[in-house]
Amino acid sequence: MITYVVIGITCLVSIVAFQNDWLFNQLSYSPYTIKRDRSKGYQMLTHGFVHADYSHLLFNMLSLFFFAPALENSVFSTGEFIFLYLSAIVVAALPSYKKHQNNYAYRAVGASGAVSAVLFSCVLFMPWSVIYIKFIIPIYFILFALGYVIYSYVMGKRQSDNIGHDAHLWGALYGLVFTLITHPQALPYFIDQLQHPPFL
Repeated sequence: MITYVVIGITCLVSIVAFQNDWLFNQLSYSPYTIKRDRSKGYQMLTHGFVHADYSHLLFNMLSLFFFAPALENSVFSTGEFIFLYLSAIVVAALPSYKKHQNNYAYRAVGASGAVSAVLFSCVLFMPWSVIYIKFIIPIYFILFALGYVIYSYVMGKRQSDNIGHDAHLWGALYGLVFTLITHPQALPYFIDQLQHPPFL
């Protein structure tokens, strides 16, 4: 299953990069560097395979582990899933290029944009599934998704921390758009699911 391959490669690259500052910097996303050296454009993809620390890596990979197989097994072909995941890394990074292309200090790492795309694709097929925030607090997937978008938008505007909230938001939106284009039947299915919540 390609999901496990992605998780394995990401864990391997991230762990090696934790021990190698040169590799970490080469793979990290720096709009400032890319603007001045187009040969570094690969960073728009490679930053999705390195992470800031073990907790960052663990959160993203666990999210993939729990949600991606459902898409890979029942919705997307292997090729479609790989394309969604890899293209989401790049698409989610595009808005920050314009915003930070003159900011020497800005760096971004992590698969959050791609993970967001996977999660929000899942929302279309299982809106009333229950997920657990911090593995403790249960919440319906659709409510989590709405809260996630609002939170990412607000925090992205504030820019008060070092988290790439813009990547989360754009990755999520891209996941929805990609799924609706490649599998248009997802929309009527999603609407039908919304009309039949489990608590009624």
